Amino acid sequence: LFLPSFQDLFGVSLVVPLMNLHIKSLGASHTVAGIIGSLYGVMQLFSSTFVGCWSDIVGRRYSLLACILLSALGYFLLGNSTTVFLFAISRVPVGIFKHTLSISKALLSDLVSERDRPLVMGRFNAASSVGFILGPVVGGYLAEFEGGFYQTSFICASIFLLNGGLVWMLPWSEENISNRDHYQDKGANSFSAKSNYDLHLKSASSRDVASSSFFQSSWTQVVTVLKKIKEIACSNLWDVFLVRFLMSVAILLYYSNFTLALEERFGVKPLFSGYLTSYSSALGVLAGCLLGPITRFYRHNTYRLLLHSSTFTCMLILLYASALSMWMVILSSTFLAFSTTIGRTCIIDLELTVGGNEASGTLLGVGQSVTSVGRIIAPLLSGIAQEFSPCGPPSLAVGLALVAVVIMNGNKQKYHSHGSVKLKNQ
Repeated sequence: LFLPSFQDLFGVSLVVPLMNLHIKSLGASHTVAGIIGSLYGVMQLFSSTFVGCWSDIVGRRYSLLACILLSALGYFLLGNSTTVFLFAISRVPVGIFKHTLSISKALLSDLVSERDRPLVMGRFNAASSVGFILGPVVGGYLAEFEGGFYQTSFICASIFLLNGGLVWMLPWSEENISNRDHYQDKGANSFSAKSNYDLHLKSASSRDVASSSFFQSSWTQVVTVLKKIKEIACSNLWDVFLVRFLMSVAILLYYSNFTLALEERFGVKPLFSGYLTSYSSALGVLAGCLLGPITRFYRHNTYRLLLHSSTFTCMLILLYASALSMWMVILSSTFLAFSTTIGRTCIIDLELTVGGNEASGTLLGVGQSVTSVGRIIAPLLSGIAQEFSPCGPPSLAVGLALVAVVIMNGNKQKYHSHGSVKLKNQ
């Protein structure tokens, strides 16, 4: 699971930093580029919840393979995008089926205990982030040549096809998942009932459905998916998802015009921006490896760690927005790599802790849908804000991150009680 996730993000990081420059070379304005960039978020919004829930029904293997192969098709189309219209069309299959990391995280949450989940998720994120170390550098280097963007797109599509072969050859077994469900029945199920966030999904019946659901009718699967989504929609998780939404938009605003803003503000070439992105990704890997000692220092209080990391992220984006030299940009990028990696892991763990672990795919899918709303809004806001100033997007990000911190402070008592129950169960 760690190797395909590394290859996944390596391939994506080849292309994503170059998309704004490519669509601008096709003749699109900042606003048009923002609208087309939002297309990816629109697709993710309507697909991530259904795909995550579908993985709970048909099993992780078939859903993961489908997502990998259809994402490869999207990047192959991107490699043939010579007009703005073709560029927009190529984003559709990727937006619908690019959920490989979410399904992999759902599988990991099935296999590990609640206490070890932040540590394992941190290592998973670290392994995934390794792909960002080489990806932006290679992509920035290829961008210097004629037709470099098209070459990187085809390389990305080939990597996804390779991932499909690796996933197909994985030694899949239900024994470990069954043992994990038995462990979860003893501990986390009692916690879910006590916190009134029980999703009414029993792990034993989920295994029975998963083993035979591949042969079920499509209508039965759709009905089951809608039922699970309704149960989560009626739960009291709105504040967790709202915090995730605000922080996602803030971080997306920071990265949305990063390469272009550095070029306009400091005259930095895309290759140097690629090196800086790779440097930040390397620090993100280190942050993922250090997540174990950090969570032990916080006594496994995910909420408090998330609050502190989000506050730190807000301050660092403010430093970047007001930077007067590249050294200040490098300083903010250095520490932002730590705070965003920790925050990304903590928000996932908080969702599973509060919502229960019986439908991890559905919960992660809903969380991904919330992030997708941010992907819809962030490019639009970034394109409009950048019309006024290159510092407009990160300045707006500071305000959104500050609102998220205020919301978390307002629900402090609620999540302190969850943390105490979690420690008691562990």
